[in-house]
Amino acid sequence: MSEYSGHVEAGTGLARRRITVGGAEVEITKRSVGPMDNNAYLIHDLESGEALLIDAANDPATLTELVAAVRLVGIHTTHGHFDHWQALDAVRAATGAPVTLGPGDQEMMEPRADRIVAHGERLTVGGLEVELLHTPGHTPGSVCVLLRGDDRAHLFTGDTLFPGGPGNTFGSADAFAQIMESLRTVLFVLPDDTWVYPGHGDDTTLGAERPSLDEWQARGW
Repeated sequence: MSEYSGHVEAGTGLARRRITVGGAEVEITKRSVGPMDNNAYLIHDLESGEALLIDAANDPATLTELVAAVRLVGIHTTHGHFDHWQALDAVRAATGAPVTLGPGDQEMMEPRADRIVAHGERLTVGGLEVELLHTPGHTPGSVCVLLRGDDRAHLFTGDTLFPGGPGNTFGSADAFAQIMESLRTVLFVLPDDTWVYPGHGDDTTLGAERPSLDEWQARGW
C-alpha cells in the first residue's frame, strides 16, 4: 500500500491508509465521487469486517462496489446539502445499512435518515467506536466524525472545515459566527496532529490550520 497523502484525483481518485485503534487494524478509504469532487470515506474494522461509510455522496455504482467487500453497519451523512447524499438511497438499498444525520438537516434531504443523532453520541463499528460532533454553521445539523487512533485522532469534517478555512456560510453573519464557534470550541480543542478529512479536496491537520483562526474570523468567511 502506497503512502497516504490525502490527495486523490477529482472524480476518480481512491486512496487507502492503515491505522491502529486499540491495537486493532483499521483501514480508511477515501474516494472522490461526482462532479463536485465529493469525498466519501469508509472506516473499516478489519478484524470484524464491519464498516461505516461517511457521505454516500454520488456515483452509486462506485460506492456500492466500494462497500461490497465489507459488512456496512452505518452510513453517516455529514450534512443535508444535496451533493452529499445523491447515492444514499442506492447504497442503503444494497446494504441495509441505517443512515444517521444531525439535527435540523432532514428538511434539506429527499432520503429520510433512520436516526437523528446528538452531539457526543457514539457509533459502534466492530471493535471500535466513533464519536459524533455537532458543528453547526455550514448547516444547522452539520456533524463531524471523530476516530481516536493510537497514533493520532482522525477527524472527518464534511463541509465544516477545509484546508484554508471554514465551509461556506452563504453571506450569513449569524451562520459564520456559529461555524467559527464550532471550530474554536469543538474541533480546535483537539491536538494539532489531528488529521482532517474534508468533504471535498485534500486533507490537512488541525496544526496546519490553527494559526489562521484569527485571520478567518477577521475576513468574515
